[in-house]
Amino acid sequence: MSTTSGLAPRIALVRGRYDPSGGAERFVQIAVAALKSQGASITIVTRSWPDHDGSAIVLDPFHVGSLWRDRGFAAAVCAELKRRRFDLVQSHERIACCDVYRAGDGVHAEWLAQRARVQSPLAAFATRMSPHHRYLVAAERALFTSPALRAVICNSEMVRREIAQRFGTSLDKLVLIRNAVDAAMFNPGLRGEMREAVRQQLAIPERANVALHVGSGFERKGVAGFLAALAKAPGAMWGIVVGRDKRAERYAALARRLGLGSRVRFVGTVSDVRPYYATADSFVLATLYDPFPNAALEAMASALPVVTTSHCGAAEMVTEGESGFVRDALDTAGLADALGRLDPDTAARMGANARDAVSHLAPDLMAREYLALYQRLLHR
Repeated sequence: MSTTSGLAPRIALVRGRYDPSGGAERFVQIAVAALKSQGASITIVTRSWPDHDGSAIVLDPFHVGSLWRDRGFAAAVCAELKRRRFDLVQSHERIACCDVYRAGDGVHAEWLAQRARVQSPLAAFATRMSPHHRYLVAAERALFTSPALRAVICNSEMVRREIAQRFGTSLDKLVLIRNAVDAAMFNPGLRGEMREAVRQQLAIPERANVALHVGSGFERKGVAGFLAALAKAPGAMWGIVVGRDKRAERYAALARRLGLGSRVRFVGTVSDVRPYYATADSFVLATLYDPFPNAALEAMASALPVVTTSHCGAAEMVTEGESGFVRDALDTAGLADALGRLDPDTAARMGANARDAVSHLAPDLMAREYLALYQRLLHR
């Protein structure tokens, strides 16, 4: 890979804050390795990146609150990019001064529309009028309608369609590159290695039928819907919730009110989620809105059938009744019915189909797709 001048291309990747467990960071790690292997020079532009190797540009203007933080970072990034020469700028944040935007968070306006379905009219109005949400919606529109924008990386057809419909962005600019999953790291063999020990640790019976949720931000991820469906599902199923939320105790209280107190385990944030995939029989993500969650891919690679929703990009990987089920996020009865169909034997059969469905989403393939996009843009 080289620029038209023959020099190694200089590429900037913009990411507001680095979280070692984040899905976007997993992409960054893969992309950086792939680009460096082709001779590219990579600079990370970030607000916070602990323990970086010195190659990052850290921009963290003084701020109070999330609105000031996001607006200040965007302004600082655009000012810095004007002072430096890069052949290509890819952003994971909503800034209008990038060549390529990775829409890993989907469409904020669509998330607000789905969130309003579970809010009171007053709460939905307050959300729409929130200065921070208004800023994000405006920044999103400025980004997607910017003449400088050359490509948008969409990780699902759902997101690609939403951007085209809401902003009129040309389909030629909307490039579908799905997330990848490491099938060696997430595999059915984990069950034999970890299942028994984890069940003992969590005091879950050996023969219990266990549904797993993985994801932080419980409102968006649909933990309330998951618990409600679990309570209605036949067979006294058990549940595990992995992830963090500042109101986690409210969800634990909800589980108790639903009669699930003894059958649901909230384990919080974990450094390695694989033991919980090994422990579960099925994976449930009753999310209100999720562009393409890595957790669903990891669960499928671990041979778990997936129950998810129509506003989840991972639903595109699910074949109804063969590798999982797709329902509306607010269809508690439908979600409960889907869970009721997943007895351990059926779950094992559908889980094998789920693993086959994501077997082609390998990290090296994703890296090649990104390289092909970069090469096309750099040589245009």
